[in-house]
Amino acid sequence: MRVMSQNRILVVEDNPKNLKLVRDVLTFSGFEVIEATCGEDGVRLAHEELPDLILMDLQLPGIDGMEALRRIRESDEAHVPVVAVTAFAMNEDRDRAFDSGFDGYVEKPISVRALPQQVRDFLQLGGSGGPA
Repeated sequence: MRVMSQNRILVVEDNPKNLKLVRDVLTFSGFEVIEATCGEDGVRLAHEELPDLILMDLQLPGIDGMEALRRIRESDEAHVPVVAVTAFAMNEDRDRAFDSGFDGYVEKPISVRALPQQVRDFLQLGGSGGPA
């Protein structure tokens, strides 16, 4: 088994501009970023790359973020924290994400100032936490 660096982040995002923004901010902050643009690739890369954290858009082509999460949770990578990233900003959407098994929730538009610390906080959860 590969030794994890505690900073490999899998970003599953189909919007190229959002993906570039998240990648650039996290790379600048010292994280290693792995990219997927659909839910199926996100699930595959979660198995292959063993990330320390997954940032998952909820609206994706193919399977959506909730289905991708379900498949990841059924696998050996079930312990990896998965954070929902979405433009849905209603309390019901946040509750639905947590009820679906996400470990955290980040709203779009992404705050470039807040994102690195949000990721560090989610990494500290290690998959053991729920809603903060």
